[in-house]
Amino acid sequence: MSDSIERLYLAVLAAKDLDPATSRTARLFQRGPSKMAKKVAEEAIEVAIDSINGDAEAVIRESADLLYNLAVLWAATGVRPADVWREMERRENLLGIAEKLPKSALKLPKPASPRAARRPIVALEGRNLRKRH
Repeated sequence: MSDSIERLYLAVLAAKDLDPATSRTARLFQRGPSKMAKKVAEEAIEVAIDSINGDAEAVIRESADLLYNLAVLWAATGVRPADVWREMERRENLLGIAEKLPKSALKLPKPASPRAARRPIVALEGRNLRKRH
């Protein structure tokens, strides 16, 4: 997956200086970071709404839009996908999984060693999980 996002990011960089009349990417760069941020927020909301409605196909489409707009925002702010992957790896080394960090530093576990601090990852197999509505 990281290869796909890297390709998307490189395509965004290649398109940013194209004609804004024919390139959505160039148009977003022309409109600036506030428009880019608004598009990321809009797409994230659409993913959330479609997931609540149980529309998996729409979640897939809107997730692709979200990733595209996120890549545009990253390019505009000088963030590279590799920067994000490093942060994900740092979190995995700290918490055992690349999850969102706790808000308070007091809640962070103290890692003994990078490998010893990892929590086990447990897979749920053969279970039907129900969505809450």
